[in-house]
Amino acid sequence: MKIIILGAGQVGGTLAEHLAHEENDITVVDINEERLRELQNRLDIRTVVGTASYPNILRQAGGEDADMLIAVTSSDEINMVACQVAHTLFRTPTKIGRVRSTAYLTRKSLFSNDAIPVDVLISPEQVVTDHIRRLIEYPGALQVLDFAGGLAQLVAVKAYYGGPLVGQELGFLRRHMPDIDTRVAAIYRRDRPMIPKGDTIIEADDEVFFIAARKDIRTVMGELRKVDRDFRRVLIAGGGNIGERLAETLEHKHQVKIIEHDLHRCGTLSEKLDRTVVLHGSATSKRLMLEENIEDCDIYCALTNDDEVNIMSSMLAKRLGAKKVLTLINNAAYVDLVQGGEIDIAISPQQATIGSLLTHVRRGDIVNVHSLRRGAAEAIEAIAHGDKRSSRVVGRAVADIDLPGGTSIGAVVRGKEVLMAHDDVVIESGDHLILFVIDKRRIRDVERLFQVGLTFF
Repeated sequence: MKIIILGAGQVGGTLAEHLAHEENDITVVDINEERLRELQNRLDIRTVVGTASYPNILRQAGGEDADMLIAVTSSDEINMVACQVAHTLFRTPTKIGRVRSTAYLTRKSLFSNDAIPVDVLISPEQVVTDHIRRLIEYPGALQVLDFAGGLAQLVAVKAYYGGPLVGQELGFLRRHMPDIDTRVAAIYRRDRPMIPKGDTIIEADDEVFFIAARKDIRTVMGELRKVDRDFRRVLIAGGGNIGERLAETLEHKHQVKIIEHDLHRCGTLSEKLDRTVVLHGSATSKRLMLEENIEDCDIYCALTNDDEVNIMSSMLAKRLGAKKVLTLINNAAYVDLVQGGEIDIAISPQQATIGSLLTHVRRGDIVNVHSLRRGAAEAIEAIAHGDKRSSRVVGRAVADIDLPGGTSIGAVVRGKEVLMAHDDVVIESGDHLILFVIDKRRIRDVERLFQVGLTFF
């Protein structure tokens, strides 16, 4: 596939890295020549220096025969104009645009072929907000992912010493909870992936990815780790777009406070939010945290635009008694360094966003892609089509499907029913399959599984 990526920042650069290893023809456009040179030294891609919305620059990047344009520059306006130019001059089939401002996003009628022709809108702030909301909904989870419209969820937890399943074979899980169907999709042990089997023994500190129907998630989590009480008191550092959206989402069910250093922004937040307490001050102020009884805080969310402020304020909050701390970190190199110590959960915005983009790049009927373990693995939701003659999966039992190495099927969603992918489950046309892929080099092979052959009419 020939793909033009506009913007070589964190999202654009991460996306180029994902796609360059998957047999795509990638061209990246940016005004920052040094950043493009750094990407080209690491990846097999083309680069073009220039303003991404200019017709001559898009032509130079190969706009005349591109299959897809992904506009993820830091400017909403450049992204939108670039999509317009690609549509008008080159009839580019698929145009994906990152738009951050709610002033645009709240007017959906703007985005159509009759107005601004953006086929897929990506809002990183909304993606990250939803990601954090799910983590607050399930205390103790490291990652919570929705599939099939939320009917099934994939959850990552760390197995703690003393948990009911630690030291037990996975086969014991089914015997221990006969009324709940769940499946462990993968285990990361000392940062190395494992495809689990019935005789795999769970060890303390394993990062366990399991899938279950949404209604059963909390019960399964309780088997893998001590159950954390629900988060009620939430303190948010940073009243930017993400902080505001998170407060708006939580304030009717939680006690929410926001710390914001900009006085004018504090006034804006006070007008927009109904029940949230807005505090003017610094996120790294020990005095302010003590005054606000940080020791009673269930979760502290550091969501400013400054990684160092987020890290330092999170460490301070934890030392002063916050039960859990969640930290937004833009520099991907910092994420693995800080998570698991005083910082309980570190979130990389670009990794949270990348799945939304990959969903539209994958071949076959792929309806959901989630990046896991900072891009080391992927969870994919694909729809099976065809019949036994035309499809490699339809009409076959799970045990008989020739899966690429490092790939496992976690669950099958049929209508409103969530079925765990036990060996004897036979796949039907229209089923949603949720797959876990720990070897990213096999993504193309996974996609081919869901491409219907010529015998299907």
